[in-house]
Amino acid sequence: MEVVEELEKLLADVPALQNQLILLIGPPGSGKTAALLLLAKKLGGSSSSVMLLNVGSALGARLATVPGKARSLEAAHLLREMANEHSRKSVLLLDNIELLFDHHLRLDPLDLLKRQAQSRPVVVAWPGALHDGRLTYAHMGHPEIQDYAASGLVHLQIDA
Repeated sequence: MEVVEELEKLLADVPALQNQLILLIGPPGSGKTAALLLLAKKLGGSSSSVMLLNVGSALGARLATVPGKARSLEAAHLLREMANEHSRKSVLLLDNIELLFDHHLRLDPLDLLKRQAQSRPVVVAWPGALHDGRLTYAHMGHPEIQDYAASGLVHLQIDA
């Protein structure tokens, strides 16, 4: 799978950068999850030391135990805690990050991901799009819309 080979090349290059975040961008059904699972298998070898973290499922389960009003305060801390438990120094692979965009949590998803990538390489399946140098999630008028300048971000775009 050429996507996995391209991700491996990017992983070899990002340690020289201040931020080691790699965004895998593509529409639903484009193979982002499959590519990350294959990458995890290749990087982990037979030891399975590199695994894919389903952020929506894992963070959702932890947030369910937090009272509603405190969730926005605890979400970033819980994500950092989960990421450290999942992968202290090796590559961190994240999928299903849509929960980070929930407007009730009042998070900046890209900033959270960048913070995770300061101490280790992080590869994330980005559920939005990249157009004209802008990284987006959701559409105009949607309560969870996010729009970022893509300059300085390491990314790989795949098509369906």
